[in-house]
Amino acid sequence: MALVKVNELGTNQVEIEFTVEKESFAKACADSYKKNVGKLNVPGFRRGKAPRGMIEKLYGKGVFWEDALEATVPEAYEAAVKEAALRTVSRPEYDVTSVNEDGASVKAKVYIYPAVEIKDYKGLTAEYEPRKVADADVDAEIDAVRRRNAREIEVTDRPAQKDDVAVIDYEGFVDGVAFKGGKGEDHDLKLGSGTFIPGFEDQVIGHNTGDEFDVNVTFPAEYHAEELKGKDATFKCKIKAIKYDELPEADDEFAKDVSEFDTLAEYKADVKAKLEEKAAKENDAAVEEILAEQLSNMVEGSIPEAMIETEAENLVRDYDTQLRMQGLDLNTYFKYTGMDLKSLREQMKPRAERQVKTRLALEKIAELEGIEIADSEIEEEIANIAKAYGMEADRVKELVTEESVADDLKVRRAIELVRKSAKVTAPKKAAAKKPAAKKTAEKKETEEKPAEKKAAAKKAPAKKPAAKKADDKAEEKAEEPAKKPAKKPAAKKTTAAKTAKKEESDK
Repeated sequence: MALVKVNELGTNQVEIEFTVEKESFAKACADSYKKNVGKLNVPGFRRGKAPRGMIEKLYGKGVFWEDALEATVPEAYEAAVKEAALRTVSRPEYDVTSVNEDGASVKAKVYIYPAVEIKDYKGLTAEYEPRKVADADVDAEIDAVRRRNAREIEVTDRPAQKDDVAVIDYEGFVDGVAFKGGKGEDHDLKLGSGTFIPGFEDQVIGHNTGDEFDVNVTFPAEYHAEELKGKDATFKCKIKAIKYDELPEADDEFAKDVSEFDTLAEYKADVKAKLEEKAAKENDAAVEEILAEQLSNMVEGSIPEAMIETEAENLVRDYDTQLRMQGLDLNTYFKYTGMDLKSLREQMKPRAERQVKTRLALEKIAELEGIEIADSEIEEEIANIAKAYGMEADRVKELVTEESVADDLKVRRAIELVRKSAKVTAPKKAAAKKPAAKKTAEKKETEEKPAEKKAAAKKAPAKKPAAKKADDKAEEKAEEPAKKPAKKPAAKKTTAAKTAKKEESDK
């Protein structure tokens, strides 16, 4: 390959002229002949036995050139990009300007990494109320451990009650006709969990093991199955067993069983310390997120749309991974939400644009601050990636470059620098409104009888705005009359770690 030249086409777009040399092109043509000789019919020769020269005479000299170009142009392009020291951000658009036995001349249009500027990135202000660990948080964590160590007890002497698990068979009917997905057997239903249609679980409470009974409910108007929305339904149910969890007492013996400590007090202190460490990391991450958004708005420069589209595609891929971890996938999500891949990408683009701008801002800050990463730090990060994804460090090195790992560490160091110089303040509280003055003409007798004046009514606290429903919630599986929202996508991983995970999963 020989790089000819790089032509500027416009902001962040160039045209690279390069050649595919004779030796590599000839080898690719020979490989194409070996691959295709068995598919070509040449009179006088058995299939697969025709000499290359006869095939080229019959089908033309260029019969193997298309395959050879497909094999050699991408490799030659990558070598040209490396030689020109370009950072590309889009797929190239190839134009083969000439091709013959001596090779090929090619032009490739591609977008490159933008040059950006950022100023005044030190001394930013972030409004944030740090989360503190309360005793109730410690108790909740210990209760969770108690639940994990609970002993399941079968109930035989009383009816089902809230918080029990009822093992039920059920089948649903609308207008006397069984509907698809409305039948289940040996289903463990936690009473009071709200996982089934509203009103269903309340009608199971009070029944005994062996009881057969009807549950009458109305499907919600927003139910995912169009044919069931707002419909009255009857479920024929049978309780096959009733169970409940008996939690261990929170005492010293419990602490010994679940930890390395001899007393509950010591165990609680350790739990609190770990929760405080976790809260500190979450607080730092939350502040960094606020600052990152500010940086994304401060960066100056023209950003290729291809960068944003690529990042949106990465976010879609991450979301698909999250859905699959919950037993769903994008196709199921699209079915229940009425969206498609194009609309999901569009929905992800604002977030993708912010993340691209933030990354560019932090890379520029790292450059301006002269941040450098030692080889030992790169090795340590590679080891961390390997541990996180359960692979050998050498395998990680095959999937990602040390340069990309160093870039990630520089970005991390840059946001830490911004955070350390930032001022974190508590959110400003809205000032209480003064009560409106009474009208002069209103209730004259009240003025004449001050003793009978009524005390001013206390102003009711403003209602908190309803939490915005996440767009990324998948509806329930059809087999259960319940709604199970999908979790939000996990926080964005570093570029090198994401690359390692993607490359490994593609194997």
